[in-house]
Amino acid sequence: MTSPYDQPIEDLLAQYRAQREAAVETRRRINETTGTATAPRQTVKVTVGAQGEVTAIEFPTSAYRRLPPKELAEVLMTTIAQARADAMEKVGDLMSDQLPPGVTMGGLLKGEVDPTQLLAEDPTMPDSVKEYVDKGGPESS
Repeated sequence: MTSPYDQPIEDLLAQYRAQREAAVETRRRINETTGTATAPRQTVKVTVGAQGEVTAIEFPTSAYRRLPPKELAEVLMTTIAQARADAMEKVGDLMSDQLPPGVTMGGLLKGEVDPTQLLAEDPTMPDSVKEYVDKGGPESS
């Protein structure tokens, strides 16, 4: 037995499946994202993953040998921070079209976003489904 709500419900399920597939693809792309920074004079080059973990440290030249340990440590820390900022910017670019207006990835990661901004108070649905939900079933005659 079919009802007038079957197609709108199928449409909602199809929309959900498409959003889920898009989320899986976005997650895959985020996992592949890296950020890279190179210190002045190519003292050190750092690559980090999307979550900010250091995945590579390279010394493209021998310039690091001329730095005192404290200065080398500072250069490393600064370059790691720059690589992390690069990765965060790239992830933000991937996510920008999926976030509500006014919500940024940086704001999310820093805890500056009210979670209620991410989802509408009432879910989006066709009027016929909303009517069905509000009334608890098909219209009674």
